[in-house]
Amino acid sequence: MKYTFAITLLAVSVAQAAADCPAALDHVSGIDALISQVQSASSEREARGISGQMWQLWTDAPDARSQTLLDRGMSMRESWNLAGALAELDALVAYCPEYAEGYNQRAFVNYLRQDYGAALIDLDRTIALSPNHVAALSGRALSLLGLKQLEEARTALNHALELNPWLAERSLLAPGGLLDPPGEDI
Repeated sequence: MKYTFAITLLAVSVAQAAADCPAALDHVSGIDALISQVQSASSEREARGISGQMWQLWTDAPDARSQTLLDRGMSMRESWNLAGALAELDALVAYCPEYAEGYNQRAFVNYLRQDYGAALIDLDRTIALSPNHVAALSGRALSLLGLKQLEEARTALNHALELNPWLAERSLLAPGGLLDPPGEDI
């Protein structure tokens, strides 16, 4: 009985916290325009600049509180404080469950921890919320590669490359790359 009450109280608290998070700004048209630009980029350097603009939109959190959680989580990840990063990003996802980048950043931390299964769960949620999230699509390919699910990894990476043909991960599909499609030796 005590545990049921505690779980109910926790669920109500999480629901209340999520209710306080405003909707994320709609950057779909901006991302779509940037995808069109990166697809017609004439160089990798140009594409990197466009990708940077995508990151500016993806990391534009719904409000100051969520931005602080995101920024702290990313900063901790960059300094390899992965436990601290997870705590911040867990709080962000609990507060703003409809904000895709919270899941994407938590997936990145789990990828670095080599917890590819946990990363995939968050990447799938990111993609459900933001279907053209190129970084999440390529992260999904890398996580599948980590799990040795090579055919699924190839498919995921090809999908990401349809959106951004300049991704650094494209080298994985090149001859001799980790995702080089199997063929016949001559």
